[in-house]
Order: sequence, then structure tokens, then C-alpha cells
Amino acid sequence: MPDRVVPVVLVHGWKSHPGIWNRLVPRLREASISTWIFDYTTLDGAAMEEIAGALGTFIAERRTEENYTGTIDIVCHSIGSCVARFFLEVTDGCARKEQVRQLIAIGPPNNGSALAELFCNPVIGPEITERLTGTFVPPNFDPAADVIVQACRPKSATMTALRSAGIRPDIAYRVLCAENRIFTPAFFPCLEGRTFQLLPGGGWEMTYAGDGIVPHADSILPGATLDILPARPFTLEDNPGQYCHLHLPRAPEVVDRVMGYLCQDPASPR
Repeated sequence: MPDRVVPVVLVHGWKSHPGIWNRLVPRLREASISTWIFDYTTLDGAAMEEIAGALGTFIAERRTEENYTGTIDIVCHSIGSCVARFFLEVTDGCARKEQVRQLIAIGPPNNGSALAELFCNPVIGPEITERLTGTFVPPNFDPAADVIVQACRPKSATMTALRSAGIRPDIAYRVLCAENRIFTPAFFPCLEGRTFQLLPGGGWEMTYAGDGIVPHADSILPGATLDILPARPFTLEDNPGQYCHLHLPRAPEVVDRVMGYLCQDPASPR
């Protein structure tokens, strides 16, 4: 255990909600970890910069409420990781006023989202949208009109700003990804258990090295530790769907891994 348990900020993903943390929050409370849950569901349609600014305001308000001036941890899911990183690396990157011990990202599109790019592809975009309607995207979803989808395309101004800023040396970064290690379609039935991945030379392919929505190539961040889960492939046999992107923050192994990081010195090895 570290010398002191620091507060943790939880940041949900796009089109998600704070309920995604319903398996993690009880564990945090059992460990007496002060939990600050950032809810930006009311900011639907807002730009990444606006949501990142709201996160900064939220943290400042919670610090004041609890009279706390020390370091914090941040745990994010999916695009929530981009929101947190934009606040920490772009908005606060030079000043580094916000003291963060570690950022733990679950299924993050750190390099931009292959799926966001493919949604906008005139050839396969409509088919992908149809296949994911009701599961990952709402009915009548229009990627061209969705500000966050556009911001998460790999070559967008938002992702370019993140790449230019780079990660902060004063923060320990953790990336948790899932992989369909037994190649079962039940992992994510919409895509037969696979994940779309962009190829370096252009085009795309489908891979089992992803969580159905985010491939490993989107998540890998130089300087961050990387956990590929489940650690034991046979874990997928009983309930493969718990490791897909939509349910990943609730998977018991993911919750255990997050708690392990929160309750240890970030400088110590895994």
C-alpha cells in the first residue's frame, strides 16, 4: 500500500454514463478511497475541449469541497481517456498545475479511433453503423454530425494536439486492453468477435487484438505500461462478453487490476 490513499477521479466514455463504474465504486469505498465521479452526459454535442475544461472545473471544485491539495489518480474508460489527457497534456500541459499521480486508461483510443475513421468512410461506414446500431451507436446515428467522433479520427486537430503535447513525465500512465484470445464470436457478436484496425499503409483489417471497438494499435501509448486482459485465455470461456469494450470497466479482472494500481506506489513494478 502507498503511504496514503489518494482520491480517484472516474471519467466515463462517449455515449456512456457513470453507471459503468458500478463494480469499481464499491471496491473503492471498501478501500476508503475518496471517489470523484465526473459525469458529462449533459454535455452531449460539446467539443472535446469543452468537456476537458469541464473536467478541470469539476476537479477544482472537488478539491475545494474536500480541502485537498495533494495528488490524485484518474481512471478513464474509452474516449474518457482522451478527455482526461486533453485536459492534462494540452490545457494544463505547460503549467502542470494539476497534480496527478497516475492515469489509468481502460480501452482508450490514445492514437485516435479506427472505428471513428471507418464510420466516416463512404464505402463501409454505413454498413458498420448499421451493424453497431442499438449496441454501440444510437438509432439514426450520423457520424458526420457527431463532434466527438470527428475529434477522435486519427488525423483530427484534437488528436494532433495530443500527439504534439506528448505525455507528462510527472504522471504514471497505465493502459488496460482486452483481447479475444480464444477467437470466439461471443466476445463481441456484432463483429464476430473481432475489431476493426487501420493499416499503416491505408485500408483496414479485422483483428482479435482488440475489445470489439478499440484495437490495441489505437491504445498503445509510448511510455505507458500495457496490460492485455484476460491474463489467462480460458477466462473467456464462461463469459467472453465481459471483456468487450462495452463491459470492460465492469470485468472483475479489470476491477482487480485497477485496484492494484490504485493501492500501490506508481513507481513500483507491476
